[in-house]
Amino acid sequence: MEHNVKNSGHRAGLSHTAGSAPDDRRAGRQPVAGQLGAEYDSLVPPLHLDRRGFLATSLAAGFAVAAGPVAAQTVIKTDADGLTAGVVRIPVEGGSIPAYRAMPEGETGVAVILVIQEIFGVHEYIQDVCRRLAHEGYMAIAPEMFVRQGDPTRYTEIPRLFSEVVNKVPDEQVMSDLDATVAWAGRNGGNANRLGITGFCWGGRVVWLYAAHNPRLRAGVAWYGRLVGEADELRPHHPIDVVADINAPVLALYGEKDSGIPLDTVDDMKSALAKGSDAAKASEFVVYPDAPHAFHADYRPSYREEAAKDGWKRTLAWFNERLS
Repeated sequence: MEHNVKNSGHRAGLSHTAGSAPDDRRAGRQPVAGQLGAEYDSLVPPLHLDRRGFLATSLAAGFAVAAGPVAAQTVIKTDADGLTAGVVRIPVEGGSIPAYRAMPEGETGVAVILVIQEIFGVHEYIQDVCRRLAHEGYMAIAPEMFVRQGDPTRYTEIPRLFSEVVNKVPDEQVMSDLDATVAWAGRNGGNANRLGITGFCWGGRVVWLYAAHNPRLRAGVAWYGRLVGEADELRPHHPIDVVADINAPVLALYGEKDSGIPLDTVDDMKSALAKGSDAAKASEFVVYPDAPHAFHADYRPSYREEAAKDGWKRTLAWFNERLS
């Protein structure tokens, strides 16, 4: 199903301060850790990747430099009152990775939402999204996906960030780290059987892939993630290639004026979903007229308030319906 949205004007509670499990070895995917026990007691299956080591021990404060000057007049700042929020470390193969976790203070057994970063890493914007979700009653957790390849917050030029960090991140590593994050969440106050995922830009693509990877996932929301592409050793599949395996319906929020994701690729994805799994068929696209890429990124000039707030309202409704 597709919606073209105009003049919605929803505020969505934001405030301004200035089936059976698929064969996961099919197509080279690793089994999700949660298949080994109802409480996700087992961590990550062994990977055989070329590691460069762990290059970050925590998360950077503030906004990523490469994203450009901060649009201070539109930045949304969500407080941590009533929340348990901050940096945690997720055990993974060969060590641990930092993640930002926010959840209602003193509560346990809450639904878990993975929050997947843009190319700029888990900077203040992604951390704020986690706090917004935590105020809605979720454990929101954003693992730093690039920690082995480099620190994205140190880069000043997007082309170098892509060539030296982003383009060196294997999908296999990402899926494994997300499995480990779910395992950690299930042991630290979250209910890993009430699992959702949302992601932005680079993370939007990951939403689709993880929806096909983890049979326990119940809902996904992809914000303008790439849908098609050339396969290579690190990225053997793209979202359009895995629609037959999608385990949870995905709400897809895209911009009509996104120069990096042409509308014909959106149409191709919709056609593929219609022939995919039941969850794929239950997925929905919302295409916002005149919205560019990164229209939810309130700290950037690309921010479009109306589309962002409508998308956020739809996101909460999508998760509330499927993770309750």
